[in-house]
Amino acid sequence: MKIMKKLFTVAIAIMAFACSPAPVQEQVSTEQLSAEHQIARGQYLVNVIGCNDCHSPKRMGPNGPEPDPGRLLSGYPHDASLAQVDTSELRSWALFSPDLTAAVGPWGVSYAANLTSDDTGIGLWTEAQFIKCMREGKYKGLEGSRPLLPPMPWPNFAQMTDDAPKADGLAAAGDAGGFEVKLL
Repeated sequence: MKIMKKLFTVAIAIMAFACSPAPVQEQVSTEQLSAEHQIARGQYLVNVIGCNDCHSPKRMGPNGPEPDPGRLLSGYPHDASLAQVDTSELRSWALFSPDLTAAVGPWGVSYAANLTSDDTGIGLWTEAQFIKCMREGKYKGLEGSRPLLPPMPWPNFAQMTDDAPKADGLAAAGDAGGFEVKLL
């Protein structure tokens, strides 16, 4: 009988422990993160979502095209020109400029935007504009504006968590022509 009482007591203790609520993990908002952590998070996001793939002019390196460190996220160079393309041949093809910052396809021509904090980039955008651009594919994040063109994968970005496109750390992901990169 004593063994039964001990087993019963142990069973009750295990059940009480198992049924107790799990400790609540405190959610940390982006506002509470240190500046260094936000910068690291921003660099991480820029790298994993591929911002440099289209928004940084490329130069030829030993392993093929690589982002030009002096022009990171500066978009299609304002002084560049595209070769003439017979768009009738592009019903099922897309072509990219040599520096990979412009694309031509059945939709027309797309030029990668300047993502630096300069006024010619996104320096004057609000956080709400940036989020609308990333989530709804609106040009400059403005209501009633045209949709972003391919190859911008904004439908993929619309699936990110709410804190990702707000990460202030995107503010220092690189340096483009002397401007601090700022993606709000």
